[in-house]
Amino acid sequence: MILDEQTGGSEVRLEMTPMIDMVFLLLIFFLVATTFNQDEREMQIALPFAASSAPFSSMLQELIINIDKDGTFILSGREVSPEELATIVADAVADNPDQKVTIRGDRDAVYMHIVRALDICKSSGIQEPYLDTVLVE
Repeated sequence: MILDEQTGGSEVRLEMTPMIDMVFLLLIFFLVATTFNQDEREMQIALPFAASSAPFSSMLQELIINIDKDGTFILSGREVSPEELATIVADAVADNPDQKVTIRGDRDAVYMHIVRALDICKSSGIQEPYLDTVLVE
């Protein structure tokens, strides 16, 4: 409430200045925090050709090993035996030493099967397999 000294009464007004200040500060923050990659894309660079090129993202594809409640290993939508899993993981590590692996075990799976998958990953050369869990609040 703002008092009007000329009329001696009070007039109710909504001050918009602080809200406008906050909007401009947020706008400036988002403009500064946003990354603009157009500078590199606008450069006129003739890239070389390669005879055996492949998308870079395909080499860094993460392996996700699912373990159902019966202890079956599922990789890329198909069931694999522990021996097949060891071969696939070893081949992936041979192609990419920084290969990432995520192990997702069913909540009703016996932990022995999850430990077996972790052991296969470690013996195949995966330094830090990731064990995926769901947080319950």
